[in-house]
This record gives sequence, C-alpha cells and structure tokens, in this order.
Amino acid sequence: MNDDREVIFSRVRGALAPLAKRAAYPAFPDNVAVMREITDWRDPWGVFCERTKLVNGTGLERPEDLVALLKTGPWLHGYCDPKLWPRLAPVFGPEFTVELEFDRTRVDDYQFGITRAVGAIAETGTLILSDTTTSRRLGALAPWVHIALLRREEVLTNVAQAVALLGDDPNIIWVTGPSKTADVEGILIEGVHGPGRQIALLMG
Repeated sequence: MNDDREVIFSRVRGALAPLAKRAAYPAFPDNVAVMREITDWRDPWGVFCERTKLVNGTGLERPEDLVALLKTGPWLHGYCDPKLWPRLAPVFGPEFTVELEFDRTRVDDYQFGITRAVGAIAETGTLILSDTTTSRRLGALAPWVHIALLRREEVLTNVAQAVALLGDDPNIIWVTGPSKTADVEGILIEGVHGPGRQIALLMG
C-alpha cells in the first residue's frame, strides 16, 4: 500500500475510533431510485446487459466471447486476478501476455485488467467493485479495458437493494459504463479518468 495513502487512512481510522456509534444509513422508500418501470425481473442479468449497453458497457456470458473482443482491439497485454486466471487461462491463446501481478511502475503497459466484482445493479447497468473482492484496484481503474467477473446471483435488481447490502467495506466503487467527462466545452469524452471499455463477464 502506498505510504501516503496509509498515513491518510490511519488518521481517518484514528479520528473514527473514539466514536461509540456510527451514523446509520438514511431510511428511504425502495422506489426512490427507480429510473423507470421494469416489467420483468425474471432475468436481472438480461436487464443489466440492456442497461449497460445504453451507457456503452458490455455484458458477456462466455470467456470465448471476451477473448474474441480483446483480439479486435487488439488488447493483448493485461493483468488478471490470480484467483480468476485458472478459469480463464484455457481460452487465452499464446498471442496474449497476461500478468498475475500488477506492477504499478509499468501502469501504462496494461491494456486490460480482469478483476472480481462484488455485484451489479440491473436497473442502472452498474457494476459494483470493492476492496474485498478486487485484488488490485489499479487493475480495475488504470487499463483501457476493464473486465469484471461476477455470478448471475450477484446481479441485484435496483439501487435500493445495493445500498442495503453495502456492508462495512469503506471502499465501494459503482461503475456505470466507461469513465466519462464533459467538463471541457461540454463535449462528452469517454475513458479520460478510467477505463474506456467496461465489460461484465458472467462466471456462471
């Protein structure tokens, strides 16, 4: 962990330690964040794929489809969480260079990063990343292409469900499509402050 980051977080932990009780999350009705009516929740993954496509994200169900997409880049050099690699290795050919340790001194070398997501939100097409499941945060935020693996049962229906399940992890990131900014001349640009391609891949 970066020394400066540890200094900052240690001060935050020190300031919070004397507090007897943390503030509770505010109560709100379940429908407060509903964007529009969902007519069929039998397939939250299908709704997620539809919604993430609207914000230029991608939902895939087979590792073979991921490999085919990476070849079109071509994005052939990347990082993969070592816990995930045994599942994916058989479909990656010799043209790929996949590292299982993310070297932050060579951050620009990685064209893609494969990490674990803690869940997703069908309603908004959002991926949920956390420090508890993401092996290397830079592996999810620095490469041009980020691939988040998750299970079908981890796809939540709406924002209210996601808020209720946040847990105690202090570092939760909600990712809705590629990173975007429009603060220069009001022109929307993707991939400036993070990945330019966001991909969700089902593990089963």
